[in-house]
Formats: sequence, structure tokens, C-alpha cells
Amino acid sequence: MDENIYSIFKRLQDHGFKAYLVGGAVRDIFMQRKPDDIDILTHASIPEIKSVFSDWKVRTVGKTFSVCIINGIEVSSGRAGSDVASFPESDLARRDFTINAMAFDPVSKKIIDPFNGRKDIENRIIRFTREPLKRIAEDPVRMVRACRFLALMKGSFSLSTLNALQACRALLDKDVAKERISHEIMKAMALDKPSLFFRALQKTGLLSYIFPSLDRCFDLDGGLHHRETVFEHCMLVGDALPARLPFLRLAGFLHDIGKFDAATLEDGSLTFAGHEDHAQEMVKDLSALRFSVRDITYISALMKTHMRPLTVETTPRAARRLLAMLNRHGLSHQDFMRMRIADKKGNLAKKPYTISEIRVRLKKLLDEIHRSSALSINDLDISGHEIADLLNIKPSPEIGKIKELLFEKVLDNPLLNQNDELKKLCLSFQIKK
Repeated sequence: MDENIYSIFKRLQDHGFKAYLVGGAVRDIFMQRKPDDIDILTHASIPEIKSVFSDWKVRTVGKTFSVCIINGIEVSSGRAGSDVASFPESDLARRDFTINAMAFDPVSKKIIDPFNGRKDIENRIIRFTREPLKRIAEDPVRMVRACRFLALMKGSFSLSTLNALQACRALLDKDVAKERISHEIMKAMALDKPSLFFRALQKTGLLSYIFPSLDRCFDLDGGLHHRETVFEHCMLVGDALPARLPFLRLAGFLHDIGKFDAATLEDGSLTFAGHEDHAQEMVKDLSALRFSVRDITYISALMKTHMRPLTVETTPRAARRLLAMLNRHGLSHQDFMRMRIADKKGNLAKKPYTISEIRVRLKKLLDEIHRSSALSINDLDISGHEIADLLNIKPSPEIGKIKELLFEKVLDNPLLNQNDELKKLCLSFQIKK
């Protein structure tokens, strides 16, 4: 253990106070994971903690439940009235799941595990500490956390936990801060297989309250070009994207939900023409979860562009137009390629791209990135003022339309992006008009 952390325990105990490492840190240690957060629990009161560490850097945060931050480490007081004898069991009993209700004293090496959390970790079981319905009523977001911990452990719910989640799912529609749900979603994106999180949400009925646009795709046939349902395809695509890019990964889990709105029957088979344009329900769900406009725009752009073709037959002109489209939507060619690769990998009716196939497609884009001087309208070698002076017109929307025409010409022939050539084109537009 870090010397700084150990010294906090030692000093508290030297002053006669019990102190334990608690919560997720203990769980992570028993799962052989590096703890994300270190939480120390002591029966000392906040004033007593401050007194013990009067010569250290200490600050207090929190209004409802105060916590001391000592050299960047959280130290909280778990004293329940004057019942010091029941510490820390009295505090652990108020925690959500058995796997989070353990305490460890790094000085004496003593482990306190009143709810058999270690056994549940070994068996990969998610179980509420006591009275599941009461634990959920205290904080309905615990239902979403239960699904995230199931995905973390690649485990299952105890029967009592599953029954409680299914019985209480409607509580998510009540007085719950939606930002907390979105926070849980993004934490799930860092897991090995976030699809387990979404599957748990669907099994418990919670998904219909969080992402109804995805939930409705659960039994939706994937159509002629897939052997998996739309929901299953989204799960495979999301898992195939990198954890270090959480919003790209979330886009993978949501990228095809427009198929529900686009679905039509042709000769007895489902088709989904233009499904990439049906983002309205996804945007509605993300907005309800209080995702930022920037993040919603990014995810929507990935959905909008993921069907754009890029093959061995793609011409330089088509590659430039693809890059211009990505530029217009604020996307990088890297994210586009990542989504395309994952999309193919998530289609059980087709083989994933080989390394050589990826290289051919990437080269087509890189060649045009290096060759073209204009992949957005702002890259044109002529300004709006120059166009206005040249054509003797006042600043107006007409200048923007002329720049769009110029950009179309430059996309067809990058050599035209020279000031003199662009001026000639402007004059030719005026003559035609």
C-alpha cells in the first residue's frame, strides 16, 4: 500500500480510532484489480479527524455527508450515534451490494465481511446487502449500478436481486438525477464487455426506461444481410470498439437503432434503407439522460456517416467527398474507419475485414488527405471578401452559395484550388447566371 495512505491508517489507530479501507477498493483488491478510488472509514468524528491531522493538509467537502480530504485521500466518519461498538458493521450494512460491503485494516490485516462479499466475488454474484427493495428505494440508481457490476464481474444476479430489479424498474422514471445514470453508462464503457451491461439492463426491464430506442430493437430481425438481430448487432459492434474512446464505443452500441423506424417489408424481407437518417429517438434518449450537446452531436454524426461506402473500387473523387462529409460532421477519418471495421466485425453473415483490406481503404483516405488542399469549404484559396469585390456584390448569402459551388468543383479537381483559378470560376458562374 502507498506509504501516504498507510500513514493515515497508522496515525488514526495510534490516536485510538478504528480505521478501515472500505467499498470498491476492497472489492477491487479481491478481484485482483488496481483500485480506482481509495476510501477510508473511521469512527472518529469530522472534528476529531481534523484534530488528528492538524499538521496535514486537510479540507472538508460535502453538505449532507461531510468527508475529509487528507493529502488527496477521502476519509469519512462512519460513527452512527454513539454506537462505536458496532463499527464498521453498522456502516457496511447501509451499503448497496455485498461485494461493496467489506472492510480491510491494512495495519492488522483484518478483514470484515458481514455479508459474505468475498464468496459472492468468487461466485460472481451480484446481491444486495439486505432487503433489496429497501436498498433500491434509498437510491434507485443502484439498479443501474447492479447491472454495471454484473458486467464488471461477468457474473449474474441472485434471484432476490433480479426479482427486486424487475419489480422496482419504474422508480427510474421518478425523482432520479439523470446525470447519475449517464455517469454509470459511461463507466460501463470502460469495461471489457459493456454489452453485458446493456443485456442486464434489458433483462431487468431497465433498458426501456433508459434507452427505449435501443430496447425496441431487441427482437428486431437484422434483415437479409445479417444473421443476428439488430440489438445483437449493436452489442457486437460496441464491444469491438476501444474502451479508451468511450463515446465512440457508445455510438457503436446505438449506431443502428434507426432501423426500427426505417424498417419496411420488400418481398417478405425487412429492409432498412436510410436508417442512418433516423436519429431522432436516439437524440431524445441521450438528451433525457443529460448528455451534452457536443457528445450527442458526435454520436449522431457517427450514426449518420457509418453507411458511407469505402471499398477497393472507391475513386479518389469519392474518397475526397467522403472526407469532406466527415469534415462537415466534425469527425476524423480514424473514427470513421474504427466504426466501419467494428460494424463489419459485428455482422455474423460476413467476414471481418482483413488487415490488408483495412490498409487498402485507409490508404485511399490518406492519399487524398495528403494530396488535397481543400477538404472543407474554409480551405478554399479565396475569401468571401475577394468574391464580393470581384463580382461587385454586397456580403450576402449569395457569397456562401458561390463558395459551395467552388468547393464542389475543387472536390472534383483539387488543382482548381488556386486563387486565380477560383476567380475564373466565379466569373463563369456570373456569366451563366
